[in-house]
Amino acid sequence: MPGRGDAEWLFLDVESTDPTYVPRDPALEVVVGNRVSATISWDGETSVVDALTVETETTFEFVETDEPIFEAAQECFERARVDGEPMNSRVTYATDNEPNGVVYTFAEQPGSRRLLVDFRDGAKPLDPLVARAAQPDEVEPPFSVFVIEPAEPFIVVYIVLDPDGLLDETVRDTYL
Repeated sequence: MPGRGDAEWLFLDVESTDPTYVPRDPALEVVVGNRVSATISWDGETSVVDALTVETETTFEFVETDEPIFEAAQECFERARVDGEPMNSRVTYATDNEPNGVVYTFAEQPGSRRLLVDFRDGAKPLDPLVARAAQPDEVEPPFSVFVIEPAEPFIVVYIVLDPDGLLDETVRDTYL
């Protein structure tokens, strides 16, 4: 995840979600969202990455947009609103009727921090949603995860199951 600035990464423990900030090292071939196994040591109060292996290459994008939000997300949010729920989810399908993504919508909560910021900074972890998208077992990461803050009163988390597919390209072209 992005750190507190451009000079560091935020690593989150997958079990506890405890944060560790480490200096960015250009030699490390890591992008936001990759699940890594890292050995970290401490030099005083500074953390140092001694060894790192990328386990999955899921990527995360965080974006604010004025673009109209896609229909599946709008319908997902409207269903949550009708049901009186703060969040909702639904599977999206390609034209061949195969699942190609999972969309989650989260209503903005009065008086709380911005959900986009909470997701980006790890205060609200995305790992449980990504793990759920990998069910059933035949769906394997990597995925592309888009956290989109549209003009509407909700946040969208869209997990695209094929990062090399048409849906991924369409979402990137529309919102990034």
